[in-house]
Amino acid sequence: MGSSTGRLAGKTALVTGGSRGIGRGIAERLGRDGALVAVHYGRNAAAAEEVVETIEHAGGRAFAIGAELGVPGGAEALWAAFDAGLVRHWQAGPEPAAGEEPGELDILVNNAGTGAYGRIHEVTGADFDKVFAVNARAPFFVVQQGLGRLRDGGRIVNVSSGVTRVAFPTAVAYAMTKGALNTLTLTLAEELGPRGITVNAVLPGVVDTDINPWLDDPRARAGAAAYSVFDRIGEAADVADIVSFLASDDARWVTGQNLDASGGSNLGV
Repeated sequence: MGSSTGRLAGKTALVTGGSRGIGRGIAERLGRDGALVAVHYGRNAAAAEEVVETIEHAGGRAFAIGAELGVPGGAEALWAAFDAGLVRHWQAGPEPAAGEEPGELDILVNNAGTGAYGRIHEVTGADFDKVFAVNARAPFFVVQQGLGRLRDGGRIVNVSSGVTRVAFPTAVAYAMTKGALNTLTLTLAEELGPRGITVNAVLPGVVDTDINPWLDDPRARAGAAAYSVFDRIGEAADVADIVSFLASDDARWVTGQNLDASGGSNLGV
């Protein structure tokens, strides 16, 4: 599927943390849908370039941008990298597709995140500060500083977590950060509605990516699969398909929602 086809043709998207896991799945899906995708990475440039190559091999368009989030100046660095990446893309590639404007953004996916696991008495101050810096502070300022680039009628999709719906004492600090992201989603939906911008969050359950190496243990895997009514582990594509819907015009009447994407995990709780 080329850049001139697909329901996101003519759109430009940025996926933070797009070089691996769920973010990679999202970036590749948006590319297949016709969007020009900025694939953000924190440290692994080679992984991001691999995602770009995958998107381009499938007929899409993408470019990689690097910036460390969760540190002072991280949001500024991200947008500087995005602006520079767009310039390089348009200088090296074809003319913009219909509807595309260099320097502007249509879809922002806040996916980059980190974990902090342990019960309340096990979480250190450093762990707490780091997980909040990456998972809550970074998306707040990424949005704040990106609103001037986001076109009216655009889309913001925040990748939250199902741990905000069910109590997991061993992930208390992580769950708090994602709860903050859910609140940001609701508030931004009200704030940006007059511009026609929708803001929604997706709440995955357990997903089979390299971020969860413990799934290699068959017993742990079976236990995690049992959370879902479908008795299986989620795949990155399961989440990416939902993000694709929210990024499209089909979701124009959906905003301010924290959408469970856990395969019906813990419905009986």
